[in-house]
Amino acid sequence: MSEQVRREGGDSEWERTLGAATAVAAGPLVLVGGTLPPAAGAAALGDTYEQTRSALADAVAALGPFGLAAEDVVRTRLYLAHGRDAEDATRAHRELFAEVRPVCTVLVVGFPDSRVLVQVELEAYRGGADR
Repeated sequence: MSEQVRREGGDSEWERTLGAATAVAAGPLVLVGGTLPPAAGAAALGDTYEQTRSALADAVAALGPFGLAAEDVVRTRLYLAHGRDAEDATRAHRELFAEVRPVCTVLVVGFPDSRVLVQVELEAYRGGADR
C-alpha cells in the first residue's frame, strides 16, 4: 500500500460486505464513498430534504480523521431515487455548501432499499498531501 493512501472506516456491515472504506485519502484528495441516511432513511422516511441533510452531515464527518471539513469539499454527487426530489435535495446541499460552492452532479438512480431517497458522495482537497 502506498504511503500516500490512507483508508478510514469500513466498519459498517455494508462496507464489510462490499469490501470498501468510508473515506480514502490519496495524495491531496480525500474521497468519501456513497453515504446513505442512517437506518436506510427510517428516521426521515419519505423526506428527501432530511435524508440529504443527514447523509451530507455523515459524509462531511468522514473528513474529520483527515483534518478536513465542509470548506475543503471540491466535488459532490447527489444520487436520487426520483427526479421529483431534486429540489429538496439541492436545497439541503445549498444550505451546507452555498459559500463553498463545490462542483456538483445530481443523478437519478435506483436503490435496493425503497426507503432510501438519496445517497451522497464527496471529494475534498488537502492543501498538501502531507496534511
